[in-house]
Amino acid sequence: MIGQLLLRRLVSVPAMLLAASLLIFAGVRLMPGDPARMLAGPQATVDAVAAMRAHLGLDRPWGVQYLAFLRGALRGDFGLSLASRAPVSDEIGLRLPFTLRLAGASELLAVGIGVPLGMLAAVRRGRLLDRIAVFASAVSASVANFWVALMLMELLAVRLRWLPLLGAGGWTHYVMPAIVLALLPGALILRMTRAGMIEVLAQDYVRTARAKGLAPGAVHVRYGLRNALGPIVTVIALNVAGLLSGAVVTETVFDWPGLGRLLVDAVKMRDYPVIQALSLLAVLAVVLANLAGEIAILLLNPKLRGR
Repeated sequence: MIGQLLLRRLVSVPAMLLAASLLIFAGVRLMPGDPARMLAGPQATVDAVAAMRAHLGLDRPWGVQYLAFLRGALRGDFGLSLASRAPVSDEIGLRLPFTLRLAGASELLAVGIGVPLGMLAAVRRGRLLDRIAVFASAVSASVANFWVALMLMELLAVRLRWLPLLGAGGWTHYVMPAIVLALLPGALILRMTRAGMIEVLAQDYVRTARAKGLAPGAVHVRYGLRNALGPIVTVIALNVAGLLSGAVVTETVFDWPGLGRLLVDAVKMRDYPVIQALSLLAVLAVVLANLAGEIAILLLNPKLRGR
């Protein structure tokens, strides 16, 4: 079953990436602003801008540019950055470790808080702890990340001086960005865990396990959480992909040298190769995360393997 799933998904991945590459390429070039004008300077003449456009290869037909982008992407070569003239793959290689470490820290925080609180909220459904957890998840899911980031910076870095304000360095630099990035995923994981646990705990086999005298903790973990893990794992997998590709605001606020900050700088300069590479990698991350989630569900739930 897992082999068949992998085969079906691997066959569909190239088609999805091809369609995504075409949309990304066209969308980038429909953005307002001319990178040749930006790089040539506001005082540059028309001839100077035209020469810059030719130097960057932007004077070629779109079809030629797209085929060049596609051929390079298949080799893992996304060309040169229009702004820095450095290989895009090198730019991404320098920034990727920072984003990976931050995403890992925030996901561990989201899972470590969301799953246990979701379980407790389901077990104590309707009680004070459940209401507090539901309210906290609603607030975390609706509050703006940049506002939370500014409040944390004001309190923990400026007033109390417990944590560094900006940049990436030791473990203390990860605390505030990880908290901000973990808010929405943690809220989603809490809600999904609570809903799944409530549904599973109402099943007959759970009542039978309780009637046999099993300890409540064993019932909740072995029968409740294990059978509710499917949707939770899917949410966690998609959250990881979202954190890798969507930490734009958080990285910008905290001056974090990751992929999100690189994307912001690239959009400002209309750096087409960098935007195209990061967008395509984000699509690939979502596709692979979705596949990993489906495989994890099959591994966790043997009943689904034979279907």
